[in-house]
Amino acid sequence: MNLALHSPGYLDGLSISFWIPTAVLTAALAIKLPSIIKMWRDPMLRAVGGLLLFACAVFVFASPRTIAWTNRVTGVPNISAPWVYSLLTALCASWLLLIIAWRNGRSDRTRRVTRWVVSVYAGVVVTLWALFALADVPEERLRDLDTYYANTPFMREEILLYLVAHTVACSITARLIWNWIRTDGLDGWLRWGLGLLGVGYATNLFFDAAKLTAVVARWTGNDLDWLSTDVAPAGACVSATLVAVGFIVPHVGQYLHERWNVRLRHRSLGPLYQLMRTVTGEREPFAPHAPAELRLIRRETFIRDALLQLSRRLDEDLRTRSYEAALALGHVPGRARALAAAVTLLDAAGGERPPRPDGPDSPSGPDTAYLLREIQAVSQALRHPDEIMAVRAHAAAPAESVPAHD
Repeated sequence: MNLALHSPGYLDGLSISFWIPTAVLTAALAIKLPSIIKMWRDPMLRAVGGLLLFACAVFVFASPRTIAWTNRVTGVPNISAPWVYSLLTALCASWLLLIIAWRNGRSDRTRRVTRWVVSVYAGVVVTLWALFALADVPEERLRDLDTYYANTPFMREEILLYLVAHTVACSITARLIWNWIRTDGLDGWLRWGLGLLGVGYATNLFFDAAKLTAVVARWTGNDLDWLSTDVAPAGACVSATLVAVGFIVPHVGQYLHERWNVRLRHRSLGPLYQLMRTVTGEREPFAPHAPAELRLIRRETFIRDALLQLSRRLDEDLRTRSYEAALALGHVPGRARALAAAVTLLDAAGGERPPRPDGPDSPSGPDTAYLLREIQAVSQALRHPDEIMAVRAHAAAPAESVPAHD
């Protein structure tokens, strides 16, 4: 992944293409970071953090400008090669560790496989540096190192080693992810995220295929360097972007979905809230800049407080008759209870029924548990005045005109 032409204009454009996936990966890491810090002991979150961190590092240090800077600062020509290869190998290990943690959770088998993966890929990293120390690569190559030194002893083996390690990790990870996607019961946003991850890891195989083809071509005396210098980097950038978005989609999608549901719940309580305002003559605290969750809590609290004030005027007999009438009209039990409660609340809010007297000899009050618990269903029922009027009419009819309902 050491990349650059010596043309400044082309180099600038190539550097920009490397910073695009870096920016997306950094955004994914920033989104995940609070959860990673809060639950650091979770092996899955640690694997996610390591993956995103190594992915960012790979693209930062594989940028042609950073390659030149690293070589210049260390004073060792092409030392960025084993450094980038090592970061890429660590990234491969993090892919496998993430899938292991995702699929198997915490178990003895997970710990054994984790130790095996860490040991194998740590050994690969050590071997990469040993091979570089033995290789003779004096001429700095910013972009075409893999093909330029494809026939150089020890460097040839190093290039082949990192590509094989990368190919194996991509193949295993992509296969496991695609098997996971077919699992029943996955959250929709998670399924989308896994799909993007699967495509991203599969795209990484194009990077490996292009690199290996160009290297093998050099072994046979042919020149297909454009596969390594042009096609492979483009595939790596696309792959990294898809992987980053794959991590972002479940988190952001679920967050936006929850926010949307909160707003819908707040809006759906509008009819019951307006009715309770006529009862209390007050309104919920107004805070236009408050979070949606807080506004929902305030509206729910206002409604429940108003329902408790109204409870002394509720006619339990009317609710029972309205429930039977709603069932007779063909409504399912849940809908029938909501319509019956709406009829009872409208009757009590009308102010014509006197409140029950307090005291030890007063009749027991109605059961308000349903009203307090199912305010969403009751508010939705209030949106259908025609159904409420029909239930009220049937409830007010003589008892024999309302069909019995078991």
